[in-house]
Amino acid sequence: MKTWVLFDWGDTLMRVFPEAKGKMKDWRKVEEMPGARKALHALHGKVGIALATNAADSEETDIREALARVGLDSFVKRIFCYKAVGAKKSTPEFFRFVLEDLHADAAQVVMVGDDPKEDADAARTAGLRAVWFNPRTAENRVAEHLTTIHHLEALPAVLMGWGLLSRDS
Repeated sequence: MKTWVLFDWGDTLMRVFPEAKGKMKDWRKVEEMPGARKALHALHGKVGIALATNAADSEETDIREALARVGLDSFVKRIFCYKAVGAKKSTPEFFRFVLEDLHADAAQVVMVGDDPKEDADAARTAGLRAVWFNPRTAENRVAEHLTTIHHLEALPAVLMGWGLLSRDS
């Protein structure tokens, strides 16, 4: 069974500028989050990489355009957004849709995001493993199928520790 890593979009893969309005693809300035490219490069071809977002005003093509502006689009195989799924990440329906669409078992899917409730807790409730990406504080949350990273470059080691990524892959 293939391992999949679902990344949140805003403030996980790409920086959110609170003053920016509308679709990210149209923002004057876009930036990848520190370490995003290194983490994606380290995982590319070894696991499936997807994006899972609650963004309500963007569709997959809009999200791909924003990712392309910083050169991250080629890493992301699948995009699951609110408009396409019809549910928010905080609901079990969102993750059921994702698992069915990926033909994946929850034990082989990891959600990585900066919101402990919307990303980590919701994913764990749906049976997925979760990584809380917390670049802002020293706070750590660790529980069954949950860990915290403060730098995205730490993600491959977490996946190895969970047996979802081998050193040889």
